[in-house]
Amino acid sequence: MALETIVPDWPAPARVRTLMTTRSGGVSAGGYASLNLGMRCGDDPAAVSENRARLGALLPAPPVWLKQVHGIAVADAEAARARRDEPEADAALARSSGTVCAVLVADCMPVLLADEDGSAVAVAHAGWRGLCGGVIEATLDALHLPAGRVLAWLGPAIGPRVYEVGDEVRAAFVARDAAAAQAFVATRTGHWLLDLYAIARQRLAARGVTRVHGGGFCTYTDAERFFSFRRQGAASGRMAALVWLSD
Repeated sequence: MALETIVPDWPAPARVRTLMTTRSGGVSAGGYASLNLGMRCGDDPAAVSENRARLGALLPAPPVWLKQVHGIAVADAEAARARRDEPEADAALARSSGTVCAVLVADCMPVLLADEDGSAVAVAHAGWRGLCGGVIEATLDALHLPAGRVLAWLGPAIGPRVYEVGDEVRAAFVARDAAAAQAFVATRTGHWLLDLYAIARQRLAARGVTRVHGGGFCTYTDAERFFSFRRQGAASGRMAALVWLSD
């Protein structure tokens, strides 16, 4: 089976290269079938290594993988690449060509960011905890760019029609920004449907970033294309969102 990817629909300059994997094109089995790229989700390490090798054939260099913890730390991917380490972070940025920034997702939202002139790129892993904690804002701060120059793309995440959360999640968002209440729809007592895409757009707009693209995916309902931790449980693979600069 061929490795299938999604091409982000955003007007980034030609120097900005991006790739969003799906679950197709690898060798993993079971709930990890087939292109699982996560080394820490219970899959056979040899299968994951082969999957990563297949992905690597499409890239200028091996990705700088992160130890993701649902936080807001932003890694300098170039420094991590030079050290050959795997930093504990949930976002990464690069300003020189050939350094591939990557995050792994399986319901959490990947957010790609780029300077309109192609001088810097970043990617953030934005599940509800990271989104609420400010991972998008932390990534924008690390980029040090005027908001008017930033382009954003929201990648595949669990959709607003199925992502049910409890009162405590809504309370955490609303405590930080009352406008977040607009992204929640009541279901049963104590439960709400959360629109991660709406929250991300709110957070970006609050920082002056209005050129936002993507969204509209649902990892939970599109089982053919996407892994979903909410749908599959612990035996779920991970997809990758990657961004880098070319010469």
